[in-house]
Amino acid sequence: MNVLGIIASGVAALFITVALAKGARRPALRPHAPGGPDRRAPRAGALRRTGGAAAVLGVGTAAGGALWLGAADGSAGSVAGLLAGAGTVAALGLVHDLKPLWAALRLAVQTAAAVLVVCLAGLSPVAGVLAVLWIVLVTNAFALLDHVDGLLTAVGVVTAAGLLACSVIDGNAALALFPAALAGGLAGFLLHNWHPSRLQLGATGAQFTGFALAASGALIQAAAPTGRAAWAALPALATVALADTALVLISRRRAARPPLRDTGDHIGHRLRRLRVTVPGTAVLLALWAGVPVTTGTLVYAELLHPALLLVPLAGSVAAVYALLRVPAYAPPRATPPRTAARRTPAPATGAAIPSAASAPGGKGSPPGKGVPAGPARTAAGRPTVPPPPTGRSAPVAAERS
Repeated sequence: MNVLGIIASGVAALFITVALAKGARRPALRPHAPGGPDRRAPRAGALRRTGGAAAVLGVGTAAGGALWLGAADGSAGSVAGLLAGAGTVAALGLVHDLKPLWAALRLAVQTAAAVLVVCLAGLSPVAGVLAVLWIVLVTNAFALLDHVDGLLTAVGVVTAAGLLACSVIDGNAALALFPAALAGGLAGFLLHNWHPSRLQLGATGAQFTGFALAASGALIQAAAPTGRAAWAALPALATVALADTALVLISRRRAARPPLRDTGDHIGHRLRRLRVTVPGTAVLLALWAGVPVTTGTLVYAELLHPALLLVPLAGSVAAVYALLRVPAYAPPRATPPRTAARRTPAPATGAAIPSAASAPGGKGSPPGKGVPAGPARTAAGRPTVPPPPTGRSAPVAAERS
């Protein structure tokens, strides 16, 4: 196994990604005008969203260079297909970042890229169909984790390290090449994607990361020896991504919301409502991913029994059930009744003003009851000014007289 080639590809991806991300960071953070308000240039938002292209170029350059130098040994076809499929999905994500595309079109391109990987790897028809379905599912599951600064990048580094360990256990340098480059590239991009993020993976980097992890896992499982429990160990590496997808689908189903409309109901959003900080959310999800990744790697190495994979699975199910209790949607606005919106007519001016006293020889009306036929007069016969309607008009008129 070419260990030096694997290490060199990871280190090269790290430094290339850091250099490219630093170059893309400067125009994204450049002010609109010198001395003006702190506003970004119109293209700064697009540059920040498409920052994942730096990680794609870094990983692709390192993996392609190692493949060209012969580090993939006799499995160059599998690595070339993986690189071509991941590049196709990344190009689709770049277009989606600039102009949103339909979900059906994205699924079609992802399926075509997965078929390309499966065909170049030489899998059987049954295994190829299962691998295509797995790749498309896990690609979108990992892409949904890109909703908090540094979350997908940190979880991607942990998952890529697990895939690298599994391929090293088998002594397969070709399949270890891409996970090593991906771990190095994501680690370099994490320096710019940590909160507060200067660059974001966007659809470009998120779909590339998900596709690379899913396709690498499928190829490692297909090339695993017969005695290994790869069928149980490798799917466990995607536990966090699948748990987030299950949480979203169940929550939207309960709330009768569209399943494909993105809202703030992911794991990271719910942890933020529980007062967990943004860096704390990324660290917590990375630790969560580390438990099934470590367990799956040890099961793959035949150091643990496959039944122990039920422990992280049960913990993830319990976490999803607990997070479902965290409110994720705003309550619907109550519509006021139509009768309350109607305005009551104001009383006529002077209609409810009681008289101060009655005319000479007449009986004065009780305070607050009725309206006299004529104006009130004093003992001298002069008309009085009616007081405000306070209900105590008779004593006030008596004082004035």
